Amino acid sequence: MSEPSPNPTTPATSNAKRKPRVSLAIATAFGLGYIPKAPGTFGSLAGIALTIFPAWLWSRIASSGTELIGFSFLGGPEVDVVILWQIILATVLGLIGLWSAERAAMFSNIKDPQQVVIDEVSGQHLALLLGGFWPMRAMPSNSFLPMLWFNHPLNAELWISPNWKYLLLGFILFRVFDIWKPFPARQAESLPGGLGIMADDWVAGIYAALCLWIARAIGL
Repeated sequence: MSEPSPNPTTPATSNAKRKPRVSLAIATAFGLGYIPKAPGTFGSLAGIALTIFPAWLWSRIASSGTELIGFSFLGGPEVDVVILWQIILATVLGLIGLWSAERAAMFSNIKDPQQVVIDEVSGQHLALLLGGFWPMRAMPSNSFLPMLWFNHPLNAELWISPNWKYLLLGFILFRVFDIWKPFPARQAESLPGGLGIMADDWVAGIYAALCLWIARAIGL
């Protein structure tokens, strides 16, 4: 009588061994995506937190009397350290979002799993970054454009920041466009892999940013 063969590896156990834990952690914004109700809203709140924190941190450093020098490229004008950090953060969020969202979708065998909220995190952050939510140089009263480039150290007394109403408006606008999905957001969902998960939220972020600029232009 032959000995029983070992239990064969089933698809379920195989998938469990290959569970992309790091990708799922990032894709779900470290668990926010598992919140039963409105996980996308909590993902947007995480995007807001990522926008506020660098500005708060650098403003605290500047207010302590520390002189913050901007970065200059190829002898050009200096770039606000807060804006530079936000640009880097937006790029990292976008790239890591593409990677983690695609792996999470492949694991769950769903094109756009509900628990994946890194797209909301990235889209909300992009909306506020492009919409101008950052500490900025004081500017003439007849100008609504922030001064992104300058040739002086970042002195705290020269900084102004959009108020909480502007931040709330950016949040509401992004959520509206993310749910509404105007052209080409809806079409972007059909793109393959992680790009299809992320791109529609980037479009919603761009729409929200444009509305924030309009709100600033008309003095809201």
